Amino acid sequence: MLATKEHDIETPYGLLHVVIRGSPKGNRPAILTYHDVGLNHKLCFNTFFNYEDMQEITKHFVVCHVDAPGQQAGASQFPQGYQYPSMDQLAAMLPSVVQHFGFKYVIGIGVGAGAYVLAKFALIFPDLVEGLVLMNIDPNGKGWIDWAAAKLSGLTSTLPDTVLSHLFSQEELVNNTELVQSYRQQIGSVVNQFNLQLFLNMYNSRRDLDINRPGTVPNAKTLRCPVMLVVGDNAPAEEGVVDCNSKLDPTNTTFLKMADSGGLPQVTQPGKLTEAFKYFLQGMGYIAHLKDRRLSGGTVPSASMTRLARSRTASLTSASSVDGARPRACTHSESTEAMGQINHTMEVSC
Repeated sequence: MLATKEHDIETPYGLLHVVIRGSPKGNRPAILTYHDVGLNHKLCFNTFFNYEDMQEITKHFVVCHVDAPGQQAGASQFPQGYQYPSMDQLAAMLPSVVQHFGFKYVIGIGVGAGAYVLAKFALIFPDLVEGLVLMNIDPNGKGWIDWAAAKLSGLTSTLPDTVLSHLFSQEELVNNTELVQSYRQQIGSVVNQFNLQLFLNMYNSRRDLDINRPGTVPNAKTLRCPVMLVVGDNAPAEEGVVDCNSKLDPTNTTFLKMADSGGLPQVTQPGKLTEAFKYFLQGMGYIAHLKDRRLSGGTVPSASMTRLARSRTASLTSASSVDGARPRACTHSESTEAMGQINHTMEVSC
């Protein structure tokens, strides 16, 4: 287990609690995480980052876990009347973190509200972001009807239950799985409820992300870095993630829809997500030498990659390239190309 250090970083919009795991590795980017509403970095990412195969990856990078203001375990309660930072301001706090630790750029991993913040960060500060993994992102602000429904729900539901309906699929909630029960207890006890309500209110009042697929509108803004979108099947965020996929540049976007993963794929399917993340990093030219002990047979396990119907078919074939200078995992009728040079949106079904 890599050593961790906690820091409180001064930013233009208040202090930010940050946990650093490992140490910077030369010119490599840091992996920077941002959690969802109702969680903190531990509740959101511990299962994923403690997964054995993921640690094989993270030993090559420094990891920077960011807790949204007031959401870390043991956080002091904000005073009455405290103005919680807007989603834009939350994004604008991150350059202070990057500069404090001397990172040149980051690869972001965000979930839900955290994915929205990281997407906003990449739009405002594109030179600081080399790649993004966005889970359960909803690029759309709430309309008046949604807003009114959320207000009404807030009057009749406890705060943990409101958060659970954001995090988990309806099926998981109906079945009241052990995972749901565990998170209900932790959301109610680990995260300060007053601070959580402020964060939730700010997330619910977010505006649409100002992104459009290049060529669809004049001067369209989009994410310039490679992006992997992730969502579980039947998850509450599924519609939002599909919509986000339609607004991103298909030349650098991968869409990963995970079966049997519910609303928190990084918790329920850490193995499949680790595998996909490894290919994502290899596509950017990192950890090409990384061995995966499960690939010794020369075939790719579980995750079979198929392009969206509108694009040419492609599949991950031989894993023997994992030790190459750059991965060359994708084949189709015209050419063999590295993951980082795929020129169509891909849908990855696991």
